[in-house]
Amino acid sequence: MTTCTPPVGAWPTTRILFALAGTVTLLTSLLAVLVSPWWLAMTAFVGSNQLLYVAVGACPVSMVVDRLRARTTVDRIPEEDTCSSTTTR
Repeated sequence: MTTCTPPVGAWPTTRILFALAGTVTLLTSLLAVLVSPWWLAMTAFVGSNQLLYVAVGACPVSMVVDRLRARTTVDRIPEEDTCSSTTTR
């Protein structure tokens, strides 16, 4: 079994998406209570994007996050191998 550890401080895309979806859901729910119930449409949009990500493996926000991450990462030679092959029994 091969295990790879991500670089220190790097969040996986799924963790970023869940943090973003949770923040937007809470914010739009609060806005629906305080401002207008029409903000629930945004909450429904976030939920539909989460279902799309589960069903297909990608959603518009995941593509944006992946592009931003690819744009900000610098290609460099790793100092040590972060992937190791281990055998589990």
